[in-house]
Amino acid sequence: MRGHPGGREAGGTQVSDTPSLKGAAIGRRIGIGLMYGLWKPRVLGAWRVPATGPVILAVNHSHNIDGPMVMGTAPRPLHFLIKKEAYVGPLGPFLEGIGQVKVDRSGTDRTAVSRALGVLENGGALGIFPEGTRGDGDFASLRAGLAYFAVRGGAPIVPVAVLGSTESRGRLVKGLPALKSRVDVVFGSAFDAGDGTGRRTRTALDGATVRIQDRLTAHLADAKRLTGR
Repeated sequence: MRGHPGGREAGGTQVSDTPSLKGAAIGRRIGIGLMYGLWKPRVLGAWRVPATGPVILAVNHSHNIDGPMVMGTAPRPLHFLIKKEAYVGPLGPFLEGIGQVKVDRSGTDRTAVSRALGVLENGGALGIFPEGTRGDGDFASLRAGLAYFAVRGGAPIVPVAVLGSTESRGRLVKGLPALKSRVDVVFGSAFDAGDGTGRRTRTALDGATVRIQDRLTAHLADAKRLTGR
């Protein structure tokens, strides 16, 4: 791993292991084609995502298409943190090529942390499933990683609710939503997770995690009311 975790060397040139923005832009175009070709995304509040500068999109996670759905509907290219178990066969080089960040969840993956911070330092958009894995998608159990990246990277958080991805099963592929079914993607207002002091102590990060969970849970409830889900 590089000695400087932020994604740039002292001279200001981008380090080679920083995820590719060009790759993420290609991934976004692929996501647009697939998501709008196979389903009917209804996107609400995308204008709330800051157009420039570092930002973290915190997405609820109840289905495998949630990440690609957000990649195809967000107004900016995204670099998602993705578990290493997904990097199987040809999918591994493909995910690397479109600028995603592989994470080993068995311990503290310092390489993944470095690459994710590099995305933020370079003014990019980082996608995170703060629940850590697929579940009920209700933000009930958050890991501290989101708070760390937000505070350490100086990035606002935009909550994102993906609703409807588990409501109907396809006839041909049971593991996917029914073709042309509606999936709602609701972007919330950006907020700062820190307490304004810039501290990264365990106590400060614990407090940030509580604030994040409150905001994400409230956004999910608002999104459900707004969409009627």
